[in-house]
Amino acid sequence: MAVAPVQLWAVCVLRVALATVYFQEEFLDGERWRNRWVQSTNDSQFGHFRLSSGKFYGHKEKDKGLQTTQNGRFYAISARFKPFSNKGKTLVVQYTVKHEQKMDCGGGYVKIFPADVDQKNLNGKSQYYIMFGPDICGFDIKKVHVILHFKNQYHSNKKSIRCKVDGFTHLYALVLRPDLTYEVKIDGQSIESGDIEYDWNLTSLKKMEKSSAESKDWDQAKDDKSQDWEKHFLDASASKPSDWNSELDGDWQAPMLQKPPYQDGLKPEGIDKDVWLHQKLKNTHYLTEYDLSEFENIGAIGLELWQVRSGTIFDNFLITDDEEYAENFGKATWGETKGPEREMDAIQAKEEVKKAREEDEEELLMGRFGGHNKGFQRFHRRDEF
Repeated sequence: MAVAPVQLWAVCVLRVALATVYFQEEFLDGERWRNRWVQSTNDSQFGHFRLSSGKFYGHKEKDKGLQTTQNGRFYAISARFKPFSNKGKTLVVQYTVKHEQKMDCGGGYVKIFPADVDQKNLNGKSQYYIMFGPDICGFDIKKVHVILHFKNQYHSNKKSIRCKVDGFTHLYALVLRPDLTYEVKIDGQSIESGDIEYDWNLTSLKKMEKSSAESKDWDQAKDDKSQDWEKHFLDASASKPSDWNSELDGDWQAPMLQKPPYQDGLKPEGIDKDVWLHQKLKNTHYLTEYDLSEFENIGAIGLELWQVRSGTIFDNFLITDDEEYAENFGKATWGETKGPEREMDAIQAKEEVKKAREEDEEELLMGRFGGHNKGFQRFHRRDEF
């Protein structure tokens, strides 16, 4: 019985060893993050990022991330990693985002880019593979974007996935599996899942491509068959001679006659398109040709978004092929600091209430003892601010 904990530990270590981590960023080395992340210079008006844990946090150092700093700006920054293909593998994109400023209108999503993305010129027109994360604007837009690039077009998930709208840090995770299923998680809980083919309205695209491929194969087979059909055909009117001896002469076959040239519009004898397609589909795997969630050259992650009011903090970025590793990473980062973060916010809220009450009492006393003008000036300045 005492061996069980050791065995469990060994399994956990093996699991971590099997996981492939393509990118992981926690910003634990201070300002060295600037050596890994490239700020786009495509527009001189792009907003800038700084490293910050915000006004309240669970751990001052562990909760530091990239924070937007300027109101009413576009932002564009990215980090590169060794290119890879997720073909035949699970792909997990995970990160935390904190709208400390209580977002009124702006993006909190990430984008996954091809390896050849021009980081210095990153902008809204830069091609990306995946766009994932929260987007908030007014009362109408409070959604989680899940956009995939397929057949040179961007396709959004047709389901409405609601995002978090408070000022706390939240963990967002997207899982794309090789069996063409997906899952969206917030704070470790599954909030949406399904089939990529149907939830992105990609079935029509698949049918169009499949129909085109089948037609090409059918035309080729028809040409091949018609070449033989053009040359000869069996004489159906012929009959076995009465003196034919099968033991001596072998099996009798009708003689072949020359066939007139094949004409367009005529179907070759002995082959039916529906039957042929059925046989063709039995020998090929069309589904594997439609890579709805497979990207051959993933090589960068970035933030390319707009914010009316700044203050959002992005942290704990992870790209891996292992769902369990991602889950454990989330627990070890966001899971450890989410509680203390809320506790600190509650303490600050109480302190603010206490301070406001003390200020009100002070102003009341000043009013009683002839400090009317002074109190009026204080209110006036606060309103102006």
